[in-house]
Amino acid sequence: MPAQEPAGSPASPGDGTGRRRTAVVTGGSRGIGREIVGRLAADGHAVVVNYAGNRDQADSAVEDVIAAGGQAFAFQADVAEEEEVAALFDVAEAQFGGGVDIVVHAAGRMYLAPVAELDLTELDKLHRTNIRGTFVVAQQTARRLRPGGAFVMFSTSVVELAFPRYGAYSASKGAVEALTLILARELRGRDVTVNTVAPGPTATDLFLDGKDEETLAALAAQPPLERLGTPADIAEVVGFLASPAGHWVNGQVVRVNGGIV
Repeated sequence: MPAQEPAGSPASPGDGTGRRRTAVVTGGSRGIGREIVGRLAADGHAVVVNYAGNRDQADSAVEDVIAAGGQAFAFQADVAEEEEVAALFDVAEAQFGGGVDIVVHAAGRMYLAPVAELDLTELDKLHRTNIRGTFVVAQQTARRLRPGGAFVMFSTSVVELAFPRYGAYSASKGAVEALTLILARELRGRDVTVNTVAPGPTATDLFLDGKDEETLAALAAQPPLERLGTPADIAEVVGFLASPAGHWVNGQVVRVNGGIV
């Protein structure tokens, strides 16, 4: 599948070795993933915006980066398809100087239902994207990430909050959390970090859709900070974990939820 040619400034800040730092963000066309694209680009990374189906939103994310003076391009890949994810990494390496330094796996699927009413077809789709997709991306990351790099995956604070109707989704993200420290240990000696960010309720279009004001007010009242999270709140934490300042954090699940317990 064709990739958009990279555009923007001819060079981006490196890591002190003179090389350009490159980031791949899956699910980077909207919501939290899109905010992360902007955050990493502002930090000087050339960014590959992976998307599953909505090219217009991915192109818009790229245009925002370029307008701010950064470098980015969009590439379509199904995260659960090994060959497509391998092609994503191939293009990132070819276009931006031979390697990948940061991978943020923000792509995911949500499906809510009580366990007794669970549509098993939807469960299979959830498993394919959230579990298989995470392993496919993790496999390519483990093979290719350059020394000094960082891999950030996504879970959800619901794994501990245990909200009703979130059983299938929370179970799929529990698998991501279980993988985190194992993969960090498997990459011993590579000088790369593996962490997972687990947001609480965050005001994305997807999250807000279908919820009435009373429900949103109740959710916003839960954390001691008394508001919903924003995509920028989450992107700041990812930016830290992806930076040299966050490189001593490894094998951790970071719950970014304003203090909900």
